[in-house]
Amino acid sequence: MQLPDQPSDELHRLATLRAYNILDTLPEERFDRLTRLARRLFNVPIALVSLVDMNRQWFKSCQGLEVQETPRDISFCGHAILGNEIMEVPDAQEDLRFHDNPLVTGEPNIRFYAGCPLVVTDGVKLGTLCLIDTVPRHLTEEDRQLLTDLACMAEQEISAMQLATMDALTQISNRRGFEALAQHALGVCQRLGLPASLLFFDMNEFKAINDNLGHAEGDRALRDFARLIQCSLRNSDVVGRLGGDEFAVLLTNASAEETQHALARLEGKVGEHNQRDGRGYPLRYSVGQIDYNGRDPVEIGRLLAEADALMYAQKRGQRPSQR
Repeated sequence: MQLPDQPSDELHRLATLRAYNILDTLPEERFDRLTRLARRLFNVPIALVSLVDMNRQWFKSCQGLEVQETPRDISFCGHAILGNEIMEVPDAQEDLRFHDNPLVTGEPNIRFYAGCPLVVTDGVKLGTLCLIDTVPRHLTEEDRQLLTDLACMAEQEISAMQLATMDALTQISNRRGFEALAQHALGVCQRLGLPASLLFFDMNEFKAINDNLGHAEGDRALRDFARLIQCSLRNSDVVGRLGGDEFAVLLTNASAEETQHALARLEGKVGEHNQRDGRGYPLRYSVGQIDYNGRDPVEIGRLLAEADALMYAQKRGQRPSQR
């Protein structure tokens, strides 16, 4: 049996998957409808919407199986997300990657598998819409097109879910999305004993931009600041707009020193933006920083409150560190 390799963008892929806040959610008719349709159209006993997490594949919709997840290292879908096209295994017993896989030698006795990657923003593959049968078979070209069409429908439903956790203006997580993703990331840090830092940002003099230049210019300032935060940090860091002109970032596996380097990068990029933009106002901000030791259980809400208080202390004190 061959273990599935990791995609080259694995850290970004996992961050994107968690940002969608779809893992471990309740069954939903819109996904179950798709897998029921797939099972009926292809006359297979099993059809799944499978999402590939760090160490497991978790089924958002599962027709024909009693389990909700299986280990990633024995998953077929872990292999399927490595490519861009449908992965078809006509007979798993004749395939060197899978012939002694426990899902082939035991329940559910997989012989045929076909999985179409589910692709979202930036080409990230979250999982598959897949078909499983207990007898060997082949897909026709018409079958492949039909499976692709059904996978596109699943992608659209996943994207619709994201709208509830994404800020429409800046295209980063909203408060709900940030808190869910950051709490998950903190849990990972605690399990692995990794440090983290939470940054709470408030844009200075933002009201004056709205009052003097209009809300369209204020929206532009918010989008610019969100973009500058993102390009100053790693793509595995959790970024969110909490509301109004407040933003937060959780840097995982980052020491206090590494966080200071990230803040210095942001300060430099904001300075460059202010010099070249020439829109009649500079972007300025205050920031509060809370460091997490990676040992004790912690709630993201408490960290946000503490970082918020530090940020406002900085803003009131007009300290030199105020950007």
